[in-house]
Amino acid sequence: MTPAQPSGTAPFALSVLDNAHTGVGQTAQEAFAELIALAQLAERRGYRRFWMSEHHGMPGAATSSPQMMLARLTGETERIRLGAGGVMLPNHVPLMIAEQFSMLDTLAPGRIDLGLGRAPGTDAATAAALRRGRDANDEFPQQVLELLGFLADDFPQGHPYTNVHAVPGPWQAGQNRVPLPTTSPETWILGSSPYSAQLAGRLGRPYAFALQFGNADVATAMRLYRESFRPSEVLDEPYSLLSVGVVAHDDPAEARRQARTAAMAMLRMFQRDSYLVLPPEEVDVHRATAQEQQILDAYTQHFLNGTGPEVADALERLHDQAGVDEMMLVVMGHSRRTQARTVELIADHYSLPELRDCSPHSPERIAS
Repeated sequence: MTPAQPSGTAPFALSVLDNAHTGVGQTAQEAFAELIALAQLAERRGYRRFWMSEHHGMPGAATSSPQMMLARLTGETERIRLGAGGVMLPNHVPLMIAEQFSMLDTLAPGRIDLGLGRAPGTDAATAAALRRGRDANDEFPQQVLELLGFLADDFPQGHPYTNVHAVPGPWQAGQNRVPLPTTSPETWILGSSPYSAQLAGRLGRPYAFALQFGNADVATAMRLYRESFRPSEVLDEPYSLLSVGVVAHDDPAEARRQARTAAMAMLRMFQRDSYLVLPPEEVDVHRATAQEQQILDAYTQHFLNGTGPEVADALERLHDQAGVDEMMLVVMGHSRRTQARTVELIADHYSLPELRDCSPHSPERIAS
């Protein structure tokens, strides 16, 4: 893995995560169209990577299968890295994920990231339907090792899967007497706990810490990751990323209103209700109890919001605290227009190098 270099004036690499937030009044089809446009914008504005994460049973998030949208994005973008941040591996079998992401890497060689998480990404009943009642979290490390084995096709002799092969991949190329693939999905470990940090370190893999869900102890997790890190065939030294919810706007009051819609969605989850992204007008008139108000205020503050420079200052403080290599903007709020503006304002603040006509569908490319 080649470490991402900071771009423009940013002291870290910058990336974007979009969960296809589908606010009340917006169809999934509209959300997907906006997601594609945001990926193209992030590419044009010089961001390092564009990720989506797996969620199920949520009216406010339409990314039940990031890999399906990634297949579309391989044809809608040209340079930006594309990834799942992440696939919730206990919801799947490792062979299938290896095959799917090998297909994606074949479509966009060297541009595919595979982030692996162990949370269900949904409520308990839906998780039971996905996992057929298995407590699959305990099997996560073994699942990761199996997935890596399938991607590299390097199970040792005597392993139960020695003669099981992910296609496409190295085995298929050898059978067909063609050159072996020169790239493979870049595999990350995701999490927000010491457990995931130490697993990423022991495996010698890049580590992504999800701070958008709450005030987890990122400094301790990153210290444990660095202390437990063992160099691997893909990474000589630790490489880490921190994702955080962000809303930037020219008007800081509007940024706060949009952040509050995301805070309300989190409050609904705490109350065992669906993750629903209400319009800011409905959130404004919600008559919150004292306890609800406390949660709403805490999450509104937790999602970095304000003008571009204000959000950038908060990103830099988090970067200094965590000591990570890369910061990922998890775009939040009911308004897809505001999410795009967030990406623009942070790119403007850090003078990211703008890439012109990088879309495969730009008029210049079609004409050629």
